[in-house]
This record gives sequence, C-alpha cells and structure tokens, in this order.
Amino acid sequence: MQVKNFVILLSSAAMLSSCGILGKKNKGGKSDVTGWNYNDKKMGGYQVAKAKDQGTGPGLVFVPGGTFTMGQTEEDVMGDWANIPRRVTVPSFYMDRTEVANVHYREYLFWLNRIFPADDPANKKILDAALPDTMVWRSELSYNEPLVEYYFRHPGFNDYPVVGVSWKQAHDFCLWRSDRVNEGILMKKGYVSAQGIASQQQEQNFTTKSYLLGLYQAQPGKTATSKKNPLKTPQGTPRTNVTMEDGILMPDYRLPFEAEWEYAAYGYVNNNPRPSKKEGKRGEELVTNKQVYPWTANMNYSGLRETKHGSWHGQFMANFKRGAGDNAGVAGGLNDRAIYTAPVQSFFPNGFGLYNMAGNVSEWVSDVYRPLTSLDADDVAPFRGNKFMKLYKNGNGEAEIDSLGRVKMEAVTDEESKTRRNYQRGNVINFLDGDTLSEASYGYGKTTLVSDKSRVYKGGSWNDRAYWLSPGTRRYMEEEQASSMVGFRCAMDRMGSPEGQGRKTGNYWKARKQKR
Repeated sequence: MQVKNFVILLSSAAMLSSCGILGKKNKGGKSDVTGWNYNDKKMGGYQVAKAKDQGTGPGLVFVPGGTFTMGQTEEDVMGDWANIPRRVTVPSFYMDRTEVANVHYREYLFWLNRIFPADDPANKKILDAALPDTMVWRSELSYNEPLVEYYFRHPGFNDYPVVGVSWKQAHDFCLWRSDRVNEGILMKKGYVSAQGIASQQQEQNFTTKSYLLGLYQAQPGKTATSKKNPLKTPQGTPRTNVTMEDGILMPDYRLPFEAEWEYAAYGYVNNNPRPSKKEGKRGEELVTNKQVYPWTANMNYSGLRETKHGSWHGQFMANFKRGAGDNAGVAGGLNDRAIYTAPVQSFFPNGFGLYNMAGNVSEWVSDVYRPLTSLDADDVAPFRGNKFMKLYKNGNGEAEIDSLGRVKMEAVTDEESKTRRNYQRGNVINFLDGDTLSEASYGYGKTTLVSDKSRVYKGGSWNDRAYWLSPGTRRYMEEEQASSMVGFRCAMDRMGSPEGQGRKTGNYWKARKQKR
C-alpha cells in the first residue's frame, strides 16, 4: 500500500512540474522554430525583448497612414504642370505637433557650443555652419533691421518658428535631436550615467549609432549595474549596453517626405467616423480627398466651425497675406493678429492635431525637387532623394567616427549595385528625371534653377496669398539657401502596427479545428 501511494505521489509531482507549478516556468517565451526557450541561460541565452508598441517621442503626434490624392486637386489657377494629382499611400509615421521654434534651435546651438568650445579655432567652422541666417529679414525697400537683430535671440520670440535655416541645417538639427532624445532615454532608465555628460567633448560625444556600434563608451548608470537589470547577457548576468532589439531606443528624427507632409496637412482622419479603440470596430473607407485647406476636416460644409459658444464666422484659420499690402488688417481688428510670424501653437490644429500646416512659415521637406516626380515615384511612400549609404570600414574592417563624433558612412557604388534587381545605382536622386535613361538634363543657372540640391518646401507662409495655403502646392529652393518665410518640423518612422498603440496588424479570426 505504501509503495502504491509513493508511486501516486511521484506521478502527481511530475504532472505539477510539467504544468509549471513546482518547476520554474520560462517567462521569456519559446521558439516556434526550434522549441528552445528564449532568455534562458541554460538553453543558449538567446535574448528576445517582449513585443511592445513604439513610444511617442518628445513633441511628436502619431499620424496613421493611408491613401490620398497627392498634388493639386482643385482648379489650378497657376497652371502648374509640376503638380499633377495622383493617388498614393503613405505609411504611418510621427510628426512634430508644431514647427521648430527659436528656443528649440537655440538649445541646439547651446549644445554645440558646449561640446565644441568656441575658444578652439578649429571649432569656429562647425559653430558658424549651424547659425541661422538672420539676414534673410533684410529687404532693399523695407525696414526690418529689428528682426535681423532680435527675432532669433529675444525671449519675446521664443515660441515663434525659427527661420533663416537652410535645408542642410534643418537636416543636421534632426540628427542632433535623435541623439539627444536617445541619450536622455538611456539616462532616465539608468543605463547611462548623467555624470558622463559633463565630460563629453568633440569625438567623445554621444551619438546613437556610435553607441550601438560600441564606438562610444558610456559610463554605466545604476540600472545597468544592478542585479535587477532586465537586460541580461547569454550567461544571465546584467548587461550594461542597450541594443536596438531591446525596444528602448527611438528611431531617428528626420525631415518629413513631401508625401508625408502633404498627407498630414490635410488631416483626413476626421473625414471618417471615429474608429473605436476596440479591436474589430473601425471607421469605413469614406474618403473625400477634395478639400482645399488643412482645417476643412474640422469644419462643417460652410468652412466655419459651430461650437456651443457660437460660430467662428470670420476668424482667420491661418497666418497669411490676405491681399496686396494687407498682412494683418486694421488696428483694433487685426485679421490674423500677426504681421510677421506667430507662435508655433497659434491657430486651430488640423484633424491630426498639427498646428500651422498652412500659413505662418513654409516648411522644408526631405525630397529633391523634380517637376514630374509625382508620375515617376512608387505608389507607397513616394520619395525622391535616395543616395544609398553604407558603413565605412578601415583597413582592419573596423568602423570609425569622424571629428564630430559621428560614425563614418560612405556612398554605395554603382559597381556594388549593378547586379541587384531592385536598384542598380547608389545615387538615384535623378532617376528617370535627369539621368541618361530619361534623356532629360538640368543646366542649373543657365536654363533652369533645378539641380540635384533643389529641395521641396511646402505650405504657405505669413507673406503668401491664400493659394499657397493648400497642402497640394509645392515650391523649391537650393538646400544651402534660406528664407524669412521658410522653417521646418521633424518626423519619425513608425515601427509596428500602422494603426497605432494597442492595434494589431492584419485581420484575425478564431482558428477552426481542422478535420483529420
């Protein structure tokens, strides 16, 4: 009897152990391919972070992707053949809620002056290259010297959009912002010590790519050295370095593509019924892509918003020039209440919650300008401006950093690309429009003002007529040039579900039991 009871006890213990009640159940998951446990030092120690949604970076708004008609959709009074309408699809992404303001750009300059001290003559070129051109306010027949002197620096203009910034300067700002945001995340989570910031100088300053490649040695924070650190080595000990696979770091900030900017400006999300947060209940495909201005989706059919407090009848929805000589209206009744620019959070946001997507300042986008790109570009994520790059490696096969602390990159050559099926050249900026295949040429400064450095800018400004307020309009300028009417905002790629936080990708049904 005792032997029988002992056998029953052993069997019960085995069953409990197999159910994970007595035995330690692996919480890291198991591979559907090999059956091996993840995050288990006894089974190789392969680390897999728990699937999670991408966080929203500072200043950003989530823009769910979709299909829309890009280009001029209204009667084109300008006869602009460079803006032919075409339906395209834009993947989900993030965009700045507002234009980058003077105070934000001064923060960038402050960091540069701290890392690259001005008392070193070698740094003067770096610092001077980042300064906005305040001379853009000058005009031969107007008195704008106060703006030349004070617009960028005076605290009265802190929250006004930065202008006089070239495309290249805006691009560099995005790079800097990416690194500061990721460095801040690592400090707040305790993987990098804040004490190491004071010692950063020139080549030894934090950049995301140099950190990930091990070219920047960060001083570990409290979490990194703690036994409670959730990041582990294959041997199960705390891991001090964070990798992109951990889901902690953000993708890079960048300038938005032209299609992204135009799509975001319309704010079409309010044209559909509000999608339910419950999975399986969504808005229908009721797209009416024929509106003219960004605020139309927030208004009724008359273009005026009715509220409990009365109508907004007659209120200006953007900062622009109503007509010749009228940049503000009359004293005591200013129409847009701004003579030049206005604070970046002024006026009513569009359907995505984005401010000043019409008026205030026009904005740089990433694209290289060509008149017929709309006909040539892909259906999904259309963009012109690709110049494919790769990691530079020295004679020892090692990556290096340059004098700014950035990882060295080099152009992909045509020789490397010629056997590929998806592209055959490294630099495809002029693909199908300016290359030998297209039989088109652009003699910059002789027959045209278009070159491979011509960048698109979108939206109207404080000094533009209403025509330019429509997101479908487009203009261009050389990437080294600047204007008192052009600023910028940043964007970021979306990783994961295109519908946002907590939403699945694809449609799902309950699995049916197969008949055998």
